[in-house]
Amino acid sequence: MRHAALPVLMLLLASALPVAARADRQMDPELRGVLAEVIHPTQCFEDRYARAVWFAAMDPRLSRYVKDPKEREQILHHVHCEAKRVDVPPELVLAVMDVESRFDRYAVSSAGAVGLMQVMPFWPRELGMSNEQLIRIGDNVRMGTTILSYYLRKERGNYQRALQRYNGSLGRPTYSDLVIDRLISRWRFDQ
Repeated sequence: MRHAALPVLMLLLASALPVAARADRQMDPELRGVLAEVIHPTQCFEDRYARAVWFAAMDPRLSRYVKDPKEREQILHHVHCEAKRVDVPPELVLAVMDVESRFDRYAVSSAGAVGLMQVMPFWPRELGMSNEQLIRIGDNVRMGTTILSYYLRKERGNYQRALQRYNGSLGRPTYSDLVIDRLISRWRFDQ
């Protein structure tokens, strides 16, 4: 059933390009260079125990939103690995996904943002990638966490402002408040 949605998604992406061109608040020249450096996968867990603890804590929570256990495993693996790579709390990444897409890797926003982390479709073109890569879990999480990390550094760790930049809503706290609420209420991880 999901494969049948791929042509529809591609059509939606093509029709969203004019809207996306106007909604390019993430288009920062310095950010292009940062993203270009990280389009390759990475390893992340120190050992099997650390991986088991992460999955035991997060899989039951994510199962409310993602029914397929293999897809949950991929999401949790990539979230942890990519967040660790860019020094962002993986729980924050899960909270962003929760608000942005409700963990629907095929989600497309009215502005044309795509996938779990709602990455704008101009990024694949800028990086010589295909738009189809935005619905791939690993690629979408890698780009989204890199963008989030970039804004966290730019805002010196200020979650509110970094999240507002990520969403293109700087100065308007509604989005950032919602993500922080989800972080605290659903995704906090105490080891």
